[in-house]
Amino acid sequence: MGEKEKKEKSRSCGSVNLNLKYKMKILNLLTVLIVLITVNVHAQDKFEQDRKAIKSLAGFYKVNFNYAEVTAPNPEYQFSKPYRSHGNEWAEIIVDEPKRIVIQHMLAINDSTVIKHWRQDWTYEDTDIMLYTQDNSWKKTALTPAQVKGKWTQKVYQVDDSPRYQGYGAWSHVGGHDAWQSETDSPLPRRESTVRNDYNVLNRGSRIYITKEGWMFEQDNKKVLRTPKGDQLLAVEKGYEEFTKIDPKKFEYAQKWWDTQKTYWADVREVWTDLTKASPTDFKVKTKVNDKLLYEALFALGDQSITDKWTSVQNKEKIKAALQPYLAK
Repeated sequence: MGEKEKKEKSRSCGSVNLNLKYKMKILNLLTVLIVLITVNVHAQDKFEQDRKAIKSLAGFYKVNFNYAEVTAPNPEYQFSKPYRSHGNEWAEIIVDEPKRIVIQHMLAINDSTVIKHWRQDWTYEDTDIMLYTQDNSWKKTALTPAQVKGKWTQKVYQVDDSPRYQGYGAWSHVGGHDAWQSETDSPLPRRESTVRNDYNVLNRGSRIYITKEGWMFEQDNKKVLRTPKGDQLLAVEKGYEEFTKIDPKKFEYAQKWWDTQKTYWADVREVWTDLTKASPTDFKVKTKVNDKLLYEALFALGDQSITDKWTSVQNKEKIKAALQPYLAK
């Protein structure tokens, strides 16, 4: 082979190699692109599954409450009597945004009485959280994006829309079963807050899972005495709140009542939001001032707002003024 032929062959081989490298590069880029698209589609599908599961918590339910202490580190500890109760509860979606779903609960008693109950706000990949410390105090904390990636925060509020507890976790949808869990500290449950003072923090291990008849709120709770010396475990309790769907007709009075009250309570939520945002890292609420409970003050204002036909501006002025004495300085 002559020198000229060798050069031509070399150029030809080089061209083939360059074409091959170029094709491999394009193939690798396409592979990466396909993987990214697949991951994004899966993440979006998971996100929509999460939203569907959260929204399925709303509805008309008969609720059975069952709590019992099961273990205690002190062999001399006297276990409290198991707690059992039931009621009819309506859970209504009042805010439905892509990354925020708010569900308000109402207790319906007989056909003529309704009690505005607890509220749960679900927020997606939320880095802002208020963690309960003790003595009706919360600490505003910033989480990292990595901590909350793909996770939902459940923010639970009291009947007066003051904070209660907040915890975050990921929803799972394995085998068609929807479930979510988290662990966080909270105040004493209402069933014990007026009858016990031997502990001051409830560490909640919460699991929510959707059932064919409704949903279950399962809890593994640690009753803790928190002091400057540290935490002392008093007892562990098991809890089940079973939400079973029932006839919506039982809630006709509750729906009519809420229709007259919902604008006022939207203003209450907005005032609370402004107050918590303006506060420093610690936030503390008094439950009683001058022998009047916080929820009593706000419920009375709600009735007066309806009677006197206050505007939203008037509502917020009255609400803010009523809340000031309950905010610890």
